[in-house]
Amino acid sequence: RETTPMNPVSPYACAKLLSYNMIKCYRESYDMFASNGILFNHESPRRGGNFVTNKVVIGAVKIKKDLQDKLALGNLDSTRDWGHAKDYVKIMWQILQLDKADDYVCATGKSHSVRELCEYTFNKLGLNYEDHVIQDPRFLRPTELDDLKGDTAKLEKVIDLKFEYTFDTMLDEMINHWMEKL
Repeated sequence: RETTPMNPVSPYACAKLLSYNMIKCYRESYDMFASNGILFNHESPRRGGNFVTNKVVIGAVKIKKDLQDKLALGNLDSTRDWGHAKDYVKIMWQILQLDKADDYVCATGKSHSVRELCEYTFNKLGLNYEDHVIQDPRFLRPTELDDLKGDTAKLEKVIDLKFEYTFDTMLDEMINHWMEKL
């Protein structure tokens, strides 16, 4: 939630926290209309292949098409709150239409494990992820956050929070995209 202490554990997260604090500074110091969207993982087929959702989907599709045999991942039991980028863009636009600027968590409020991500994706392709996914210590993070899930209670008080995509339909879109593209 918005009141959760922010303690970034990666350079990427540090940069995001800097921008978050800059927005608050401009809003409070210069009376500017500037809101923060504290966005949890937002995915689409356009997301880079180094992010785990597309890494899993692209890897599974390549395995299905006999372009590779194994997929190396880190912690399969870590969970994330994954939503679709299209939904989050709509929510960001709604936040910018409010009369008062503020900070809001943008998330689905549901978390899924990397294992669930693999299981769903490989099953959709008629494969068993356990036959292809290997855990590689190179991809284990030294400061792994085990469970990330957003609380959108504050946001739900000011907008009608609706999601077009579920975890499954988001993955279906990504799978279909990469089946056609590869």
